[in-house]
Amino acid sequence: MKKRSVLPYLLIIIGVAILITSISISLQPRAQTPTTQPLVAEEETFPEIPRVSLEDALAANKSGDAVFIDVRDNSAYAEAHIANALSIPLAQLDSQYKDLDPNAWIITYCT
Repeated sequence: MKKRSVLPYLLIIIGVAILITSISISLQPRAQTPTTQPLVAEEETFPEIPRVSLEDALAANKSGDAVFIDVRDNSAYAEAHIANALSIPLAQLDSQYKDLDPNAWIITYCT
């Protein structure tokens, strides 16, 4: 009588073990990713800075009553920005705000 190889049975057992392990791992609950705090929390930290509504900003843009400053980096500004907005990245704002008209209505934005 010929002796049968154990290898096919061993491969089947290993395959079944891998299948059972992968199913049990996929059924385990996943850890929740922490959610970031909304920007409202940041806005509340600077109550002395007035907020401009979207409607008021749009009206100021159309009438030319305000200077819009995009405080994102130069590459984000190059991708898209409000028409006629100046690009002054936030890191440079402290050094360049002196060049702006102190009587102008300045609206900064980053999105």
